[in-house]
Amino acid sequence: MQALLALVRAEIKLHFSNRRAVLMSIVAPILIAAFFGSLFGGGSKMAGIPVGVVDLDRSPLSQRVVAALLAEPSLKAVAGEEAELLGQVRAGKLRAVAVLPAGLGQQAGRALFGAGAKPEIALHYDPSQASALAVVRGLLAQTLMQEVSRASFSGGSPVLAGLRQDVEQARDLDPERRAELMRLFDSVGAVQKREAAQAGAASAPLAGGLSMPYSTREIEAVQSGANAAPVAYNSYAHSFAGMGVQFILMAGVDMALGLLLMRRLGLWKRLRAAPLSRAQLLGSRILASALISMIVFAVLYAVAIGGFGVRVLGSPAGLVLVLVCFSLLTASFGLLVAALGRTPEATRGLAILATLLMVMLGGAWVPAFIFPEWLQTASLAVPTRWAVDALDAMTWRGQPFSAALLPSAVMLGFSAVFAAVAIWRFRWEE
Repeated sequence: MQALLALVRAEIKLHFSNRRAVLMSIVAPILIAAFFGSLFGGGSKMAGIPVGVVDLDRSPLSQRVVAALLAEPSLKAVAGEEAELLGQVRAGKLRAVAVLPAGLGQQAGRALFGAGAKPEIALHYDPSQASALAVVRGLLAQTLMQEVSRASFSGGSPVLAGLRQDVEQARDLDPERRAELMRLFDSVGAVQKREAAQAGAASAPLAGGLSMPYSTREIEAVQSGANAAPVAYNSYAHSFAGMGVQFILMAGVDMALGLLLMRRLGLWKRLRAAPLSRAQLLGSRILASALISMIVFAVLYAVAIGGFGVRVLGSPAGLVLVLVCFSLLTASFGLLVAALGRTPEATRGLAILATLLMVMLGGAWVPAFIFPEWLQTASLAVPTRWAVDALDAMTWRGQPFSAALLPSAVMLGFSAVFAAVAIWRFRWEE
């Protein structure tokens, strides 16, 4: 045990003696985490979606639709000619362009009652921004429903007059049904005349057209931990977890490269000449790498808490457990890469590929809920996914200590497998 501790102590001193490298291992994840945190939240207000509107109808209805879209706060709409706006979509300046066809004002009202063909609104969109299409389509449907219904139920509406004429001229319509429909049109006409004669006609029930049948009230995000008070989501909590996982993995790989360089320079032969077993030599590397990773991760979270408002809303003991297990995972992963790579050059290429794949699939760059459903399931086979989810659970999700047990057990299982394979495949000869 004394020999093992001496080796660990020497490795830690050697690592922290290179102050510039230690500083970069801390500053780099902080800067990148700050960028991703501000990008995916950080209290920044989302800008309106830039879209274009082309009015080929020039009717009062289409003009009101264009005016409503221009005034919509969630859009940054501009009106113009079709060719010009399509050019802006190709250049990436607009997300989509809605083209209101000729005849919209005449056809939309009758189509509302199923008495005519539906006008077709063309939507041109940027294929790289297809997610904005659903928002534009929904706002367009809401605006058209309100404006078309207001025009249809207003006094002297040509839509209702045309429908009345269709009923009068229909030859195959049952006389009793015809009489009921005519009484309906007479009643609607009487209401329209009465409302038009009043000074407050604009406040009539249908004067503003049909609107959304409900309203929403946004509540603060639900917290499930011991915190009873609702706390706003802090995107920096996830970004620091993801970037910490990425750079700690890279630090573990650097330590594995150092082990291979020791063997190439002959230092490994000197250590083997000492009365030390293989378990002591490799075990000291794993333990030293784990301790260094845990220290660096603790510094990252100290900066996140002090400078970016990250809070441990869950279990502090659970957070410590997750950090310890991930540090062991990092150390065993670095040793595994060194054992499989065999040379520093081959190990560096293998390590970059393996680390990037684990970081991407683990949801370190972007949250895993953005992944397709099949990828969310497949990424559970990657230990970094468990690490990132556990760190999120202990910070902004506010989960109890029990939520850290399963991810920690999974990471310890991966660590044991990585270490066993590394010791088995490690080449002791020069």
